[in-house]
Amino acid sequence: MTDQDTHLVLERLLRLRDRREPLVAQIAEWVGAGIIEGRLEPGQDLNSVDLSRRFDTSRTPVREALMLLEQEGLVEMKARRRPRVAAPSLQDIRDIYQVRRQLLAMLAGLLVERATDTELAELRGRVERMRKLADSGDVDAYFWAHVQLQERMTEVVGNATLKQILDSLALRTLMLRHLSLTRAGRLAYSIDDQERLLQACEERDGELASALIAGATVRALRAVEEQMEQDAARTRKPTRKRSAVS
Repeated sequence: MTDQDTHLVLERLLRLRDRREPLVAQIAEWVGAGIIEGRLEPGQDLNSVDLSRRFDTSRTPVREALMLLEQEGLVEMKARRRPRVAAPSLQDIRDIYQVRRQLLAMLAGLLVERATDTELAELRGRVERMRKLADSGDVDAYFWAHVQLQERMTEVVGNATLKQILDSLALRTLMLRHLSLTRAGRLAYSIDDQERLLQACEERDGELASALIAGATVRALRAVEEQMEQDAARTRKPTRKRSAVS
């Protein structure tokens, strides 16, 4: 997965081609990729002055870029406070994954029905390349290759409504999907899931394919939950024990 591939994914999901100001698109892409890949963490302040210096511009394009990311749920902007990386609650995350699980199960079932043998062979080639990335431990490259794999699946299925709904959730889930892959052992589990899914598609077993992708989504959610619990434990301050007073 190259930087150009990452650019194309974010350009489409953020609709950056519709932006007349190239600098706004550039800033939105840089910040968006940083949030998704975890370089900018949930709750972290986004200093407009620092960003304007980085991109050698005024604060106006920076603010427009952050407003664009706010619309997609990646950034929070509140009055009299600095913009910051969105920090969804655990319940919000569970709600998103619940919807995503059902949508992906539908996607897998339709893929079995509609994909040609040639298209499945193409998907097989993508998964084989992902296996090499997983074996090498390249989380970022594997992640973006996985994003592209699912995008290609939606194209093969050809259901515009399903694709539109998945796209509407995409940016809110990319950060979480990347986070889940950073957990120890997750790359190996993920690529095994992709290989089993593709085999089910090749065998034209729609019920199994739907069950496999739903199960993989649940495991991804569990990885996110575990990581959030660990992060909370690290930041939780120890409470002082009160002395008994006679």
